[in-house]
Amino acid sequence: MKKKICIITGTRAEYGLFFPLLSELKKDTFVELQLIVTGMHLSPEFGLTYKEIEKDGFIINEKVEMLLSSDTEVGISKSIGLGIIGFTDALQRLSPDLVILLGDRVETFAASIATFIARIPIAHLYGGELTEGAIDDALRHSITKMSYLHFTSAEEYRKRIIQLGESPDRVFTVGALGIDNIKNLKLLSKKFLEKELNFSFNKYNLLVTFHPVTLEQNTSGNQFQNLLDIIDELKETNIVFTKANADPDGRIINKMIDEYISKNADKSTCFTSMGQMHYLSTMKYVDAVIGNSSSGLIEAPSFNIGTINIGDRQKGRIKARSVIDCDATKESIKNALNKLYSEDFKEKLKKIVNPHGNGTAAKKILKIIKTFTITDLKKIFYDITF
Repeated sequence: MKKKICIITGTRAEYGLFFPLLSELKKDTFVELQLIVTGMHLSPEFGLTYKEIEKDGFIINEKVEMLLSSDTEVGISKSIGLGIIGFTDALQRLSPDLVILLGDRVETFAASIATFIARIPIAHLYGGELTEGAIDDALRHSITKMSYLHFTSAEEYRKRIIQLGESPDRVFTVGALGIDNIKNLKLLSKKFLEKELNFSFNKYNLLVTFHPVTLEQNTSGNQFQNLLDIIDELKETNIVFTKANADPDGRIINKMIDEYISKNADKSTCFTSMGQMHYLSTMKYVDAVIGNSSSGLIEAPSFNIGTINIGDRQKGRIKARSVIDCDATKESIKNALNKLYSEDFKEKLKKIVNPHGNGTAAKKILKIIKTFTITDLKKIFYDITF
């Protein structure tokens, strides 16, 4: 009998990470793949990206509407409630043997609650990580405690999950799925990419992905304005912006991007959703990723390019030597850019080793979930001797 494995995805970036695992599951004859899409995938504002999933050849079994037209704390909390209701109904209809969740967003949190209460085992990807400037941190650790199997991108994160009381024999270090994409996808040529994006690269080029820092009060607009002011001073530099997620204050950042593009269309462009192929291909031809996205920490080092990591959103994560941390002040961002283009740093980039794996995560995960037998969801808290 085939094992029914359900993947739940709510954002464009998350789907991109899931892609290599979805591909492995789809072609495995011992697996019946089920797919639930939710959140930003179903929103016109964020590009209706479920259509990209269907275009990639995956069958969507259920769509769970949960995203309110609000990025306030109240709106986000109400969205979680709607999500729990929707996932409860979808899971009852699909009755999967295992649900696979990734990360720490509110959509994933809602899905984990519904799945856990339905007594369906959860395999959680990328617990144990830290993002001390975001509510994601608490959500991620909560999802860990509701999950039975755990897959991490680095050994340090595996140890942290064990610290949370999870038995070591259920926690596996497999590497980051984002590296699988870089290794397996045939990325676009520069000329073809420029045509696809309707955008020309300059002598210098930057990819900007900036999200709200959800544990700080009303700082996103000021922080992002500081970045825009410094970017505007750069010579012979073109900018590719990707828009922010549906987090508190996300719409503020997106409006600021639109306003900047309207005044600087000759040197900048923006995308609500680039898709994994275009995003990684763009990364290949820029000098650095700037902002506070995890892609600057996980995928960018594999291209031997720099990352300017602004503020506290990613504080606590493992970082390659290609990552330059800076505050969200104009002076600090400017100093980081000067370091990025220094000859010493350019030499360092040639020897960067990505600490997040070698591009075999999907195959490792598939092998484990196919062979691991779950007979009882009761878990004994694993104590560590101090």
